Amino acid sequence: MKNIANLVTIIRILGTIAFVFIKPFSKLFFIIYFICGISDILDGIVARKMNLVSKNGQILDSIADFFMFIVLLFVFIINFRVPLLIIYWVVVITIIRFTSLFFGFMRYKELAFLHTYANKLTGIALFCFPFMYVGLGMYTSTILVCFIGSISALEELIINIISKKLSRDIKSIFSL
Repeated sequence: MKNIANLVTIIRILGTIAFVFIKPFSKLFFIIYFICGISDILDGIVARKMNLVSKNGQILDSIADFFMFIVLLFVFIINFRVPLLIIYWVVVITIIRFTSLFFGFMRYKELAFLHTYANKLTGIALFCFPFMYVGLGMYTSTILVCFIGSISALEELIINIISKKLSRDIKSIFSL
């Protein structure tokens, strides 16, 4: 029972691995995708309700989120015609994220994934991407997600550069 929140996170990691082997936007894809999304919400709720919040759990959750993003990005790029501009934009966002992690690690001597409102909004946008893709198309969906992702990545980088101490649950740059 002590690690139930982490087990919920591990469900997301296992579901993410399954994406490599299933057809994107198939019925099975959406079922696993929905389970992964629910697990992302539930792990934090379970941890807080059962008083199991831990630094390791927060890091595992962030790693699971990042892993899911990378795997889905790979699956979408090899299966769909993603505009070159979007690929470049995603690369820039990724570089900003790694730069933020680098600065955070250099300053705090640990991985500095932050749970800001902008990062949560990015997670929601990423989760909604397959549904937006079906309704709005590739270009509009990716522009929206990349715009939100850019703001959250820049905010996290700025926080990791100027913050005096690591606060994973910081709400925004305006909370400094």
